[in-house]
Amino acid sequence: MSLAPAAVPVPSVCDLSGRTALVTGAAGGIGRACALRLAAAGAKVRAVDLDAAGLRELVAAAAPGTVEALPLDLTDLDAAEQAAAGTDVLVNNAGLQLVKPIEEFPPEIFAKVLTVMLEAPFRLIRGALPHMYGQGWGRIVNVSSVHGLRASPYKAAYVAAKHGLEGLSKTAALEGAEHGVTSNCVCPGYVRTPLVERQIAGQAAAHGIPEDRVLREVLLADQAMKRLLEPDEVAEAVAYLCGPQAAFVTGTSLVLDGGWTAH
Repeated sequence: MSLAPAAVPVPSVCDLSGRTALVTGAAGGIGRACALRLAAAGAKVRAVDLDAAGLRELVAAAAPGTVEALPLDLTDLDAAEQAAAGTDVLVNNAGLQLVKPIEEFPPEIFAKVLTVMLEAPFRLIRGALPHMYGQGWGRIVNVSSVHGLRASPYKAAYVAAKHGLEGLSKTAALEGAEHGVTSNCVCPGYVRTPLVERQIAGQAAAHGIPEDRVLREVLLADQAMKRLLEPDEVAEAVAYLCGPQAAFVTGTSLVLDGGWTAH
């Protein structure tokens, strides 16, 4: 008599038909790519961002009726929690960055970064879980960063927020497991987004060197693959974590860093 369990076929396609997904920071970059990818998988997407014009462009780019624009300031934590009610898939992506040494870092900006990138995800998860628990299914994907696993100088708030997000994600995974809810992080290296492009331009001006040297010698110095990650590549990782292939994946971090953390 064999004790091996019967093989259960797992669909290979991420089908989110009938599901509602909420994506923060959805007007551009990674968030926009995630919103379009989840909509293509069949989800009804609530796209959250401060940038109303960017949200209108996103809605126009998506298939009709698949993306709903939800202009929202995530520092309004009560509104953030309420927006997540009834959500099946939650993608916490919104972020901001300031590069300064700690002794020059404005305390009010540090507080804002932690609010948007850590406290708001907590409130969004808190708002989404009752529905997820009630139906016995849910997917939480937190867009962390290599900076959730490694530190860099001059990015105190960003690094602190991403390290905190990693811990929050793991706690949500442990609590949600018995309810059919998974929680994971994706940890990209440098992605071709407006935020990174501004960093490149700023460092080029500060150091008086061309932008390609900043990219090669500063941003990608510790990365084996000397290119920027594309937003669509991150969106595919997010979709994987929402799909049936990843039903047993929870409490972990999917690292997309071109070999950065292999050192």
